[in-house]
Amino acid sequence: MGDLLGVAVLGAGHMGADHIRRLDQVVSGARVAAVADPDRDRAEAAVAGLAGVTVHTDPVAALDAPGVAAVLIASPGPAHEEALLAAFERRLPVLCEKPMVPDSAGALRVVEAEARIGRRLAQIGFMRRYDAEYRRLKALLDGGSLGRPLMLHCTHRNVSSPAGFTSAMLINSSVSHEIDAARWLLGQELTAVTVLRPAPSAGAPEGLIDPQFVLFETERGALVDVEVFVNCGFGYQVRCEAVCEAGSARIGDEHTMVVTARGAAREEVARDYLVRFADAYDREVQAWVDAARRGEVTGPDVWDGYAAAVVAEAGVHALSTGGRATVDLAPRPDVYATAGR
Repeated sequence: MGDLLGVAVLGAGHMGADHIRRLDQVVSGARVAAVADPDRDRAEAAVAGLAGVTVHTDPVAALDAPGVAAVLIASPGPAHEEALLAAFERRLPVLCEKPMVPDSAGALRVVEAEARIGRRLAQIGFMRRYDAEYRRLKALLDGGSLGRPLMLHCTHRNVSSPAGFTSAMLINSSVSHEIDAARWLLGQELTAVTVLRPAPSAGAPEGLIDPQFVLFETERGALVDVEVFVNCGFGYQVRCEAVCEAGSARIGDEHTMVVTARGAAREEVARDYLVRFADAYDREVQAWVDAARRGEVTGPDVWDGYAAAVVAEAGVHALSTGGRATVDLAPRPDVYATAGR
């Protein structure tokens, strides 16, 4: 397989720093060659103790740094389009965290730019496709033993929302994972969105519509509902139940350590996504590195990133109007396969 894959990591915040740790300590076949973040001190702290890493405040400079052969984008969403297009110009393989691009127009520009090259360069970071439980559910549904899927019931709960989190972000940030998971599990595009708004929780910040109940329709008549509650206060929970013609299957029931002591039992509950999906992130990045070293790109593609952006925009529109919003996708370029590949 040759030398280690030199990776430029763009963004050294919570997600970026975790990927730097992962590339250095967990994943085989790769090394961190460069890191870029507007906060140079944060970037230097994220690579402290790593040899041969150049530190930059300009992401493009990191792409051109010595030894860089691939790019991992973990910067905030609004910076993704520019970084993706710069990587495409250099024909560098990319792993881009979600959202690929926050708005559908920008996401479509990314799709068109990669399509003009004529081959895939980007994998989008929908890590649930690499989670062991989700993969078992996907295999079960694809096997057909439960018959045609009729409904997906999904739950997405966070302990608390970060500062500045908006009502729209419950859909375009949190529920974006369920959007991609539903398309992948069902192998169908989502065609319409309705958002119902229960009375906000007393634990939600002033003005935040939390929780929300999001209902998706699919092109072949299945329904997907998502309860999203980002200030539940007690833990991070992600669940999904597929209800089919001949049975059902549920994932996400926490099979974690149970501690029994002093006449009581206590079950651990994950506190955030980096704990719940740690193994999925490890598998995702390892799969990307292995493919890049073979000269390939696999996993969720830029069409998946674009579709998620369009569906999320429709969801935000439905939230603001209180009505049902349809999903209108552009024609799919021939280079991309069908939904939920």
